[in-house]
Amino acid sequence: LCQGHTVYVVSDGFEGLAKGQIREVGWHDVAGWLGRGGSMLGTKRTLPKTCMEKIVENVRKFNIQGLLVIGGFEAYEGVLQLVEARGQYEELCIIMCVIPATISNNVPGTDFSLGSDTAVNAAMESCDRIKQSASGTKRRVFIVETMGGYCGPWVDIGGTRVQTRGAEGCRMAASVLEFILQANVEHLTDKMKTDIQRGLVLRNEKCHEHYTTEFLYNLYSSEGKGIFDCRINVLGHLQQGGAPTPFDRNYGTKLGVKAVLWMSEKLQEVYRKGRVFANSGDSACVIGLRKKVVAFSPVTELKKVTDFEHRLPQEQWWLNLRLMLKMLANYQISLTEYISGTMEHVTRRTL
Repeated sequence: LCQGHTVYVVSDGFEGLAKGQIREVGWHDVAGWLGRGGSMLGTKRTLPKTCMEKIVENVRKFNIQGLLVIGGFEAYEGVLQLVEARGQYEELCIIMCVIPATISNNVPGTDFSLGSDTAVNAAMESCDRIKQSASGTKRRVFIVETMGGYCGPWVDIGGTRVQTRGAEGCRMAASVLEFILQANVEHLTDKMKTDIQRGLVLRNEKCHEHYTTEFLYNLYSSEGKGIFDCRINVLGHLQQGGAPTPFDRNYGTKLGVKAVLWMSEKLQEVYRKGRVFANSGDSACVIGLRKKVVAFSPVTELKKVTDFEHRLPQEQWWLNLRLMLKMLANYQISLTEYISGTMEHVTRRTL
């Protein structure tokens, strides 16, 4: 508003854009949103390709010159579909930016999605309460299922946080294989013979087609018969948390400001003869934190490193946490197995 733009909000995602659920907003309309959890605008998983013509019609009707999309994998994939449809619809040659916001943390182009810190804190608090329950009943193993689709970073990250707070025996099972499970059962059996007579197994909801939570419960119950018993806990939507954490509030503000400034700059660059015409690849980007820099990544380039079948990036940085989880769970492993880090050249920009 300070830079002279007219701001509209669209309810219910791309479906709302197709139905014309668009209204102009001012300062007072968004007051108090920062500390509230959830989405005030509503979310839908509808992709633009199912209603492309209606979306184009409303873009033309409201004279939309820039689109800021906040959401998860559907937001990224939706913007990618809009970019690919520019050849058919000239109205889609506008500036587009995606702010990744999902607890699954599965949007390529960023290491952390907005809301993921709140989600892992909610999972950690739940596991702490489960640990407290286990401390009253000896020789008990809890199997906890987390949300996140095919992308399960919170099994690794949440497991690391929980263990540093004293929950012994937490085991990452995002890649469930027979020998891993066998080693895990043997490790828990040995642990029950010590002073630490409790265990915690974290499992992502779609980590394997056949190794379900019920299967793991039956396996651990059978193998631990006479030594320990098992209980199942499915976190479900409790993991989405309540009020955002300070990190997410700060991160959301930072991404919002940087995204709008970037869009304003791009709009000035592509403004020609009284209209906006943007058809280059860098006019539609995903903003995100990559290592220690907030960067913009064109969606056309991110398409090459995306697994659309499983809805996640082809490479995930959090997979390197697995060996550290073994260390925290007191597995007998060699430190030489741990992946060594690489030194980065320090420049004035990185400082």
